Amino acid sequence: MTESSERAASAVREPAEAREASPSRAASAAEGAPERRTLRRNMDARHLVMIALGGVIGSGLFLSSGYTIGQAGPLGAIIAYLIGALVVWLVMACLGELAVAYPVSGAFHIYAAREIGPATGFTTAWLYWLTWAVALGSEFTAAGILMQRWFPGVEVWVWCLVFAAVLFALNAVSSRVFGESEFWFSLVKVVAIVALIVIGGAAVLGFTPLSAEAHPPVLLGNFVTSEGLFPTGFGGVLVTTLAVFYAYSGSELIGVAAGETKNPAVNIPRALRSTVVRLLVLFVGSIAVVAAIVPWADAGVTESPFVDVFEYAGVPFAADLMNFVIITALLSAGNSGLFSCARMLFSLAEEGNAPRALTKLTRRGIPIVALSVSMLLGLASLLSSVIAAESVYLALVSIAGFAVVAVWMSIVASQFLHRRRIVRERGDASSIVARTPLYPVVPIVAFVLLAISIVAIAFDPAQVAALWFGVPFVGLCYLFHWWRYGRRSRSEAPTVARRAEADADAGADADADEKDETR
Repeated sequence: MTESSERAASAVREPAEAREASPSRAASAAEGAPERRTLRRNMDARHLVMIALGGVIGSGLFLSSGYTIGQAGPLGAIIAYLIGALVVWLVMACLGELAVAYPVSGAFHIYAAREIGPATGFTTAWLYWLTWAVALGSEFTAAGILMQRWFPGVEVWVWCLVFAAVLFALNAVSSRVFGESEFWFSLVKVVAIVALIVIGGAAVLGFTPLSAEAHPPVLLGNFVTSEGLFPTGFGGVLVTTLAVFYAYSGSELIGVAAGETKNPAVNIPRALRSTVVRLLVLFVGSIAVVAAIVPWADAGVTESPFVDVFEYAGVPFAADLMNFVIITALLSAGNSGLFSCARMLFSLAEEGNAPRALTKLTRRGIPIVALSVSMLLGLASLLSSVIAAESVYLALVSIAGFAVVAVWMSIVASQFLHRRRIVRERGDASSIVARTPLYPVVPIVAFVLLAISIVAIAFDPAQVAALWFGVPFVGLCYLFHWWRYGRRSRSEAPTVARRAEADADAGADADADEKDETR
């Protein structure tokens, strides 16, 4: 074996607990570098799946699915969610290749900086961080309002502080505690959706044993309206598809957690596949059941179509049960969002694109300063919704909405350029552990569909503000990066991505050498 291969093999054979701390820790030890605190690899595939589901399944599915049906009609809503699921699969297929190649925290901007350019990576990171920072304030406020159903004498701001403290504590202990808490938060939501599909599906067939009155089978009667299969026309389906892209946002959180995942080459692809399948079943299944039971004209004005379905089937205390589920959904999304914000700030600081103080870690590998700053700014966005709802908060929410599609576009573009670079440098793609299928069709189709959705926003008055605020924000990020850092090339940044790629190559060489020795 060569000297470099010997070092790599030594790194692979060192104790598991040492390797889990960081993808680069073994290499640093082999070179005699001083040991430093790093993020720890404590999460399994099941944690990644539930983190992604936690980020995706927020209050929107439980409260806004009726609005979606009212906008597109029963069949149109299902088609919109199927198109959204296709785009999610395309993006996740690209994400899998990149997340295994660069298993680092705050992954998206690392991919973009390495493959597209440092300025794009910088912009992607701040867009994504802002998305979740704004969401934090919204989740706390909505949960506080819902708690007043049971505790009308307690002010909303009190609940906001309580929930903020709970989520901060869950994130501050360890990544393992965060992963376990998110697993159980998400499980509550998944159980509620599965219950709706099973109980509602039985009701569609006329089986309602819990109901005081018998209901005849409704089957697909609601899908044939007096205005035809698409009562709002194809335009309604298109507009709904744009909104569905945002409904699926959060699935990319698996990439953010890559730096704290055990055995990323195995667990990340497994989690991505499982997440896409579960989202397809949960979202499309629940929309189909709601559309079959709740008349489409009424679905757009009901407070919660899930409650309507459960009450139709005779489930007792349906409103209170769904209130609990929705609060859990809000806290789950906030939990995932806070995790994402902290890792994105930590990653930015490691690359020199944010203050170095944000890289400070606890003994358990938690970026405590980045976590604290993210929580404080999330609460600041909450205040802006009260103090400056028509100016500052509107701008923040609009940029966050634009950021979802922009970040997905950066992921697929990064994968396209990554594969092309690997083939150019190594002759073929055989060295890539988790290859995106049907390359280059998958990244190209994904990019085109996402670009169309960005353009189509201009024709939707309800969403056009995302362009008015989002595009200038992107321009300002590029301008600031140019002013602060100059025109840095891809070879100069980011250091974290280069370390991760080098470690992945070293590990692959070590495995090959050990197999040769065994023979």
